[in-house]
Amino acid sequence: MTDTVVTSEYFMSHSDRLHFHQVTLNGKYSFQYISDSIFEDCEFNTKDAFWHAKNVVVKNSIVKGEYLAWYSENVTFENCTIIGTQPFCYCKNLTLINCKMLDADLAFEKLEVTAGITTPVISIKNPLSGVITVSDLGELIMDDATAKGKVIICNQ
Repeated sequence: MTDTVVTSEYFMSHSDRLHFHQVTLNGKYSFQYISDSIFEDCEFNTKDAFWHAKNVVVKNSIVKGEYLAWYSENVTFENCTIIGTQPFCYCKNLTLINCKMLDADLAFEKLEVTAGITTPVISIKNPLSGVITVSDLGELIMDDATAKGKVIICNQ
């Protein structure tokens, strides 16, 4: 799908092999249970997007909405702006490359992650494993003994 504006709930749920370029979406619960998909230069205003997604790449996009990509596996966000509360919880093999996170609190709970964030994050909670690099961090919550993820703050 290219150069399209969509308003829909549960958009593309249970789909695979999607390739979106310059798509704007407004609607809740988008892209849940999708697999093997690529999104480039898109703008999504949504809630609960990419839940249970597998093998997905999102590049050069803006994703606004709470509870992003929970329970996802092998998902990569590159050069993206992520806006909203509690993104990226309970994920396996999540990768963020050169991403901005705005209004992000209680992020990265109980997940496996490699993340490079270029903006301050309000709070990070109990990452299970991996490394999260942020420009600054308001609060690190590590109140779960199984949470062994590392957070590196690189004030720029």
